Amino acid sequence: MIRVGVIGALGKMGRMVCGAVADDPDLTLVAAIDRSHLGDPIGPIIGRSDLKVKVTDEMDTLLQAEAEVAVDFTHPDVVKENAGWLIEHAIHAVIGTTGLTDDDLKDIERQIESEGGESNVFVAPNFAIGAVLAERFALDAVKYFPAVEVIEMHHDQKADAPSGTASATARKLRDARPERYRAPDAETIDGVRGGDLDGVRVHSVRLPGFVAHEEIIFGGQGQTLTIRHDSMDRSSFMPGVVLAVKAVSTMPGLTVGLDALLGD
Repeated sequence: MIRVGVIGALGKMGRMVCGAVADDPDLTLVAAIDRSHLGDPIGPIIGRSDLKVKVTDEMDTLLQAEAEVAVDFTHPDVVKENAGWLIEHAIHAVIGTTGLTDDDLKDIERQIESEGGESNVFVAPNFAIGAVLAERFALDAVKYFPAVEVIEMHHDQKADAPSGTASATARKLRDARPERYRAPDAETIDGVRGGDLDGVRVHSVRLPGFVAHEEIIFGGQGQTLTIRHDSMDRSSFMPGVVLAVKAVSTMPGLTVGLDALLGD
C-alpha cells in the first residue's frame, strides 16, 4: 500500500486525484494539503464520506502522515517551491501542474542530485493517455509533412498559455522535423497567427465549456492530416496519475512525460 498525499487537494484536479487514490486498492490517501476548508475532513467535501483525512495547509503534515508520494496539482507560481520541499524531505513527487520551464526542470534535477537522490520526481504536462498517444502519432507524421501547427483549447480558468502539453508537443515536432518550415506571418490583428516556435505555430483558446483539447494539423501538397485528442472530463487524467504514483519510486531522478510509462 503506497501512502499518498495530495497538494492542492481541493482544486478541480486535486479533488479527483483524492478520489482516484481512495478508489485504488494499492493506494491510501494520508494527507490533503489546501488553503480552504482547513480542519474539515475531505471526504464529505468531495462526496466520499468514508475519507476522514483532514484538510491542512501545512506541508509538514506529509511527514507526520508518512506520505511516500505527493501529487501536486497547484499553481505555476508555487509548484517549483513545492517540488524543492518534497525533494528536501525525501518524498517522491508526481507533478501535474504546468508552467515549469526547462531551467526549472534543470534546477529540480540538480536538487535531486544534491540531496542524494532519495526523492524521485515525475512531471507530466498531460496525464491523459490518449494525449500522449496523439503526440506519439504526430512525431511519426511530422517526417512526411512539411508544415504543422498546434491548436490547444482549455477552460477559461487555466493559468498558463500555451498549455504544457502544447508546448511540449511543439518542441518535439520542431526537433523531429526534417526541415524548418516558414508559413506566412502577416497579421492585420496582432497575435492571430499564434506563437511561433521555430516555424511551429501554436494557438491557445480559452473558453468556458472546454476541459482540455489539442489538435495537431499537418499540411502537405494537396492534403492535410489532423490528429486530435479531447478530454471531455477530468476523469480522463486519473489512470495516468495513478500509473505515475505507482511507478515514481522505481524511476530514479527526474522523469518528464507520461510516455516514459507506456513503453514502445
